[in-house]
Amino acid sequence: MKILKYISFLILSCIVLFSCASTLSNSNNNTKEEPVVIANDSLEYEIIIIDPGFSSYLASVAKPEGFYDQNYLEARNKAWVLTWNQRAQNPTNYNQGVYENIIDYNSNTDYGYEVNYKLFNYFLFAQRKYKMSLVGGFRTGRIN
Repeated sequence: MKILKYISFLILSCIVLFSCASTLSNSNNNTKEEPVVIANDSLEYEIIIIDPGFSSYLASVAKPEGFYDQNYLEARNKAWVLTWNQRAQNPTNYNQGVYENIIDYNSNTDYGYEVNYKLFNYFLFAQRKYKMSLVGGFRTGRIN
């Protein structure tokens, strides 16, 4: 299965802060946090998110799967990917520690519900954690 290297921005925090450790320690309660894998085997598509706190966010803060329909998730992801990629291509104006690489997301490809759900929630998480707003995003406070 090929791993899209264009999504490596999602693992930058791990590379910089944790020197590529395979598991992360949550500073609040010292529990190990496993990476979140987003995959669609039929498309040979996989993203691995190793951003500290995302697993906890997905388990405790994110709306449950099925709350949003796939069309909604795809529309949000399409808009947020466009903004993300513009920022990734403009390193003098945006933090390259956050926007390391462009995201290869084709709005004409059906990645399936799980991929769209987890990517959507990563964008929500990143907006909160990095105190940023993507186009049309709902930035809803800070994650400590």
